[in-house]
Amino acid sequence: MHDENKYSNLMLEDVKKNPIVNSFIKAANDNLCVMGYTEHGLRHVTLISSISENILRSLDYPKRMQELAAITGYVHDIGNVINRHDHGQSAALIVMRILKDMGATPDEIALIISAIGNHEEEVGEPVNPIAAALILADKSDAHKTRVRKKSVSRDDIHNRVNYAVERSFLNVNKGKKIISLHLTIDTQISQVMEYFEIFMPRMVMSRRAANFLNCTFELIINKRKLL
Repeated sequence: MHDENKYSNLMLEDVKKNPIVNSFIKAANDNLCVMGYTEHGLRHVTLISSISENILRSLDYPKRMQELAAITGYVHDIGNVINRHDHGQSAALIVMRILKDMGATPDEIALIISAIGNHEEEVGEPVNPIAAALILADKSDAHKTRVRKKSVSRDDIHNRVNYAVERSFLNVNKGKKIISLHLTIDTQISQVMEYFEIFMPRMVMSRRAANFLNCTFELIINKRKLL
């Protein structure tokens, strides 16, 4: 990370001011609303940006890598402006052009689009530290505030499980090399087993991501360690 020619001065705050980025985030979130998905707007991407950066900061990765993780988290879901299917790959191609126009270097762009293109659990792999951080951050965001419907049907397991999550926090213990996801779930709304029913692939992916960062992954629900 000491070769200055490999890295630019592009910062998250610059990306946040880009009108194309923000228009695409809004449109992508609107598209998912029509399709019945949970919130993927500014709340989600801002949170994932912060968590991704914090993971690498907590593990003492270089500051530039932390900043690139923050940028990646902010733009990772832009591909939903095209289609939900393969939105990671779509987002990577969109972001490549945007970041090039904003002055990012080829090395930075390569790291970021590799991470974005690998954040979906169906096809993704933690191919670099930013990708690992993005996976862990993105898969940790289950929370009642993401549910758009005012009333949650018993038949809609995804919305019901998200609505049952009252608290979600991803903790990084640098000394013990443990990354743990702490959830508080209202079991009157959804049973813990239902969380596993729909989110097990995410937890498997999170474990791989933590391992890439030389850490172990733990899942703690209602103060009980389950993974």
